[in-house]
Amino acid sequence: MKIAVASDGKKVAQHFGHCENFNIYDTEYDKIIKAQSVPNPGHRPGFLPNYLHDQGVNVVISGGMGAGAIEIFNEKGIVVVTGATGDAETAAADYLNGRLVSSDTVCQKHEHHGDCGHH
Repeated sequence: MKIAVASDGKKVAQHFGHCENFNIYDTEYDKIIKAQSVPNPGHRPGFLPNYLHDQGVNVVISGGMGAGAIEIFNEKGIVVVTGATGDAETAAADYLNGRLVSSDTVCQKHEHHGDCGHH
């Protein structure tokens, strides 16, 4: 399984589309076996879900995410986990071990002043 965490450096970003980078973790069973950081290639409607799908991602973790992105991920069979905070690698490991559950945080506005306004 491959997990992408929308991140600002090594921390979980609170808005998926405007994160600095994606920390991508290759996993086997409940262990992370490889980690890489990929710069966010840019926020355009529909682009990032397709980009991460093309990277082979199975799970996406973020603080918050817009409904359009969630819909595209769902269409591609990619699990979306929102409401995460803290260290990106810890969030991925918690997901693998069943300790991270989605809060279903959906960003309703596109006023990007660092967050979605409700985090």
